[in-house]
Amino acid sequence: MIKSSVLASFLALALACQGNAGERGFEPGPVADPLPWTHENFDSDPQKFTFAIHSDLTGGERPDIFATAMAQLALLRPEFLISVGDLIDGGGDRDELVGEWESYDARVKGARFPVLYVSGNHDVSSTLEREIWGERYGPIYYHFRYRDVLFLVLDSEDMTPERREELVRQRLEAIEIHKAQGGEAALATPYGQSHEKQSGAISNTQVDYFVKVLADNEDVRHTFLFIHKPLWDAIDSPYVRIEAALMDRPFTAFNGHVHAYAYTQRMGRDHIQLATTGGGFFPDLGMSEDHVTLVTVDGEDEVSIANLMLAGIRDKTGVIPNNGDTLCFSAADCEGK
Repeated sequence: MIKSSVLASFLALALACQGNAGERGFEPGPVADPLPWTHENFDSDPQKFTFAIHSDLTGGERPDIFATAMAQLALLRPEFLISVGDLIDGGGDRDELVGEWESYDARVKGARFPVLYVSGNHDVSSTLEREIWGERYGPIYYHFRYRDVLFLVLDSEDMTPERREELVRQRLEAIEIHKAQGGEAALATPYGQSHEKQSGAISNTQVDYFVKVLADNEDVRHTFLFIHKPLWDAIDSPYVRIEAALMDRPFTAFNGHVHAYAYTQRMGRDHIQLATTGGGFFPDLGMSEDHVTLVTVDGEDEVSIANLMLAGIRDKTGVIPNNGDTLCFSAADCEGK
């Protein structure tokens, strides 16, 4: 189980890593001109690091996909793994929720890299779900620095307890209508029409926290945001104050929730909606396919982002780990299977 103290240990590891880079460089044997290489400016800046992101597991998690992704990430060896939330299905009683969290914990426990938790609506919608998260993992929203890069982990289910319980009731009603009348009818319900379902909610208290964090960390090279729902799409949201604090700095935002990949720019900055890493497919919404994302930070503010589709990550024998050759990772390829 991940404890709240994992963040302090993770930051200590970051400092230790800074001292290990660049011990010995390129040392060729005696070779005269002309040389059999282009140049000796190796892409090995000690400020460079790579981390990975996984996306939604829920909304009808498909067996073995996430386990395969973890086996593939073990081959890729990022420095840490973070998500965009929806790590469990949620919605059950205490014993069911604890069991789901124990399942997720077990699946990431053996990773050689730290795994940082981000919450989604399936994880922390109800009062009980938030209570269990607090008992197991501490704060729902938090921040950390790694090699002079700032990471903000936001909670997009941050609303009053009264509104929270109202939405829980409305969601249960919408689910029953979906079962009886279909998806279109469910979208017409109060829950289906609520802005919280689409773009989440954030409190002024949380906004105050991140505005201060940004003010206290003006010297960072880059800022990353991890949010389950796209808070920037909400109407009359205090999130605009976070955007105002981000205005004059380079940043990149990642979200999940929709289960379909999309790239947009807002404020001239990359906003990337990830698809799935085992979650339910929604091909009508766009590119619904299992993937992990690798992000490399280099220099003063150079960010490279690569989406690796699980169907294309193979081990040294040429197969997808965890019997992944038997799985289907793309909604377009899974039709009829």
